[in-house]
Amino acid sequence: MIFKYRLKKLYVKAVREKKPPEYIAKGWAIGMCIGCAIPFGVQLYISIPLSFYFKASKIGATLGTFITNPFTIIFLYPAQCWLGARVLGKNLEYGAIASQMKQMLAAQDWSSLSSLSGTLVTSFFVGGFIFAAVMTPLTYYGMLTLVRRYRDERARVRRERVMAFIKKRLTPRSLRKETPRQ
Repeated sequence: MIFKYRLKKLYVKAVREKKPPEYIAKGWAIGMCIGCAIPFGVQLYISIPLSFYFKASKIGATLGTFITNPFTIIFLYPAQCWLGARVLGKNLEYGAIASQMKQMLAAQDWSSLSSLSGTLVTSFFVGGFIFAAVMTPLTYYGMLTLVRRYRDERARVRRERVMAFIKKRLTPRSLRKETPRQ
């Protein structure tokens, strides 16, 4: 229930931004790209300046990076490393990747990060860029569609309200269906 509420709140925040749909979608695509390709913790330092450079939504660039968060990285990062290893032709087992990642996340220091093998780090970035190459266009066109649909629906509702108001005000009193006063 809480997740559904937060998802709806995020949706409303995304589509109500007072900019063109392309601007909003571009920001979300930047955030998604950086969220997939760059390690957790430095994503905002890259996505926000990129959103300024490409004249894109800063809100979208920020929220788009949240694909990687403390709850999702335990699934995404090992999958990303596994995919990268497959593309590189390396033999990394998913279980080994997951255990190394868990150890690194538990320690959260430079020594645990430097203890990761070069193959794992290379696999991480290759897999991340593949995820980014897939997710970025999907995010751009998905957000573009969501924003346009939302705005079209809002415009339709506004037109209906205006027409109802005009019809009510411009109809002669004798033709209105009102209940007689007592």
